[in-house]
Amino acid sequence: MQSNRTRYATATPVRQLALCVALPLLAVACWVSSPAPTAAADSSYDVVIYGGTSAGVAAAVQCVRMNKTVIVIEPGRHLGGLTTGGLGWTDSGDKRVIGGVSREFYRAVKQHYDDDAAWKFERAEAYGRYRPQDDAMWTFEPRVAEQIVESWMKRDKIRVVRGERLNRASGVSKEGARIAAITCESGRVYRGAMFIDATYEGDLLAAAGVSYAVGREANSLYDETLNGVQKRQNTHKHRFVKNVDPYVKPGDPASGLLPGVSAKPPGEDGTGDKRLQAYCYRLCMSNVAANRTPFRKPDGYDERQYELLLRNFEAGDMRLPLKPDMMPNGKTDTNNNCAVSTDNIGMNYSYPEASYAERERILAEHRRYQEGLMWTLSHHPRAPASIKREMSRWGLAADEFVDNDNWPHQIYVREARRMVGEYVTTEHDCRRLRIVKDSVGLGSYNMDSHNTQRYVTPDGYVQNEGDVQVSPGGPYLVSYRSLTPRRAEATNLLVPVCLSSSHIAYGSIRMEPVFMVLGQSAATAAALAIDGGTSVQDVPYDKLRARLLADKQVLDLPPQTKSRPVLSSLKQPGIVVDDGQATLRGAWTPSSSTPPFLDGRYLHDGNMGQGEKTATFQADLKAGKYEVRLYYAPHSNRASNANVTVHSADGSKTFSVNQRAKHGAGRIWRSLGLFDCDGSTSVVVSNEGANGYVIADAVSFVAQ
Repeated sequence: MQSNRTRYATATPVRQLALCVALPLLAVACWVSSPAPTAAADSSYDVVIYGGTSAGVAAAVQCVRMNKTVIVIEPGRHLGGLTTGGLGWTDSGDKRVIGGVSREFYRAVKQHYDDDAAWKFERAEAYGRYRPQDDAMWTFEPRVAEQIVESWMKRDKIRVVRGERLNRASGVSKEGARIAAITCESGRVYRGAMFIDATYEGDLLAAAGVSYAVGREANSLYDETLNGVQKRQNTHKHRFVKNVDPYVKPGDPASGLLPGVSAKPPGEDGTGDKRLQAYCYRLCMSNVAANRTPFRKPDGYDERQYELLLRNFEAGDMRLPLKPDMMPNGKTDTNNNCAVSTDNIGMNYSYPEASYAERERILAEHRRYQEGLMWTLSHHPRAPASIKREMSRWGLAADEFVDNDNWPHQIYVREARRMVGEYVTTEHDCRRLRIVKDSVGLGSYNMDSHNTQRYVTPDGYVQNEGDVQVSPGGPYLVSYRSLTPRRAEATNLLVPVCLSSSHIAYGSIRMEPVFMVLGQSAATAAALAIDGGTSVQDVPYDKLRARLLADKQVLDLPPQTKSRPVLSSLKQPGIVVDDGQATLRGAWTPSSSTPPFLDGRYLHDGNMGQGEKTATFQADLKAGKYEVRLYYAPHSNRASNANVTVHSADGSKTFSVNQRAKHGAGRIWRSLGLFDCDGSTSVVVSNEGANGYVIADAVSFVAQ
């Protein structure tokens, strides 16, 4: 093995820079890691944390503060999960509700960048997200996050074991509903009074026999509007906006489908399935020539995987299919964007339940796909010149992930297993239609699901499905019972990451600051359960709340936070055609900023492109007389002259609708009158000549 000195001397200048950064960090990592485990080893702790994610780190710090012995067992080699693995663009929502250890982390980030020495490749004042007056900073380089995490482990003398994977087949020993010990593949046994599953996958909870869900529930299960299949939400930018042929030989279904396109029908809106929102690696790129390595063409590169991308360019969609959010020092947190991007849609369905070997294969395929994507955008002959010019500015950051060829060590597991515990957090909680009384933290980010599948539309083109981005309208409370399994299944296990939540609610909760908040709360509850000799289900909430508040957690809604009405089209009179079923011309934007609205959102025209946009609502009506109603939420920024035309058996009649004027008491609809209708009847909302935002939410046809 080469010594560190030899490795440095023989490295290229860029590699020398990376090693200068990495070697001290690796030394810290070695300090807190235990020696290689032996099969005979058997350890006992107050709290055993399986999974060194950000939640696991926060939980370990809190255990020490509550004078409990603790060990963190990390299946990989790095702590911090996505926080240290490339997700430096913190999806934080309302930052007022991030407290405790979580806020300490972001304050530590700010303290790091307060030092002029932290700015190696740019000036602090040139980076717009560094604000000297702020108490915390929410964007950061991966290596900085890892340095903070490792310094905490050293400071608190926390025992960390790396490279230890749970024996998922027989590695959980239980005494009744109580976990006594877990055994890893090495044979090493870890006993504890309390256990915390802080993994992204939920491996410990599953091995312990705790109930869980994988995939999307039907809307009907929890009376939600945004769960299940969501074709009607498909007005976002992460879709095909041009017609792209999905067949190997264009126009020939017999030639087969291109890679990544499903031959199965997508399913009906609102129905459940086992599909998962897509995963990706959050690449840390650099635009600094002295600190970047070129994108390489991976072994096993398959050009067919990028045929949809290239056809999409050729169809006229010239958007850069990346979202390179800037971090300090000329680096990025690179996220998915547009129709074909870093998300490897449909290739992760088996990941939650897969064996370790199968997971490694899935991870390798995801890496190969993303490496090939970056090479294709940079070098492929069919890639547009404008895209190549933009990509020529970038490469992987040479001083990041130096032990993994500058590739992130953690894939973004956006969703895997979700526990079904004492309480299931749903869309109702996120929208504050239901307010729990046992809060252990708050969420506030969008109910956000990435695409889950690619399918062939009825007119023979490819389309994405599953992307949902709907604001909850402010912060909401997360129940302690969502961290606890059902009493009969496990009485000394807490789950702050794969917590008890529906798919769409998890889309909001699954943010790294929230995981840290919930990790701290889980550790606090574990310590109180030990002190009181109780199960986790019987921890007195008044004591838990008092300790969390003393530790500066935020547990209550900020002042002036109000509930927001969410109305279902299923509960409205008549035959309702929602905006997701409308035929659109031009680029409409989904929103949930101004309630009330039907089915979780409405569309607006952006107050631009007047005359270019229409939304056509048509229902399969039996011939007869119907009252036609137009649904929209009024606001002072709306058009006072929205153009609405009803085409019916009576002919065509156009209305100028004042969408600023309030409806009658208890109504969100405007009656357009009675019409003789049949299957050809349609209502067209247009922004032609509009003097404000035009809203298209829904139309209903009420038989008379």
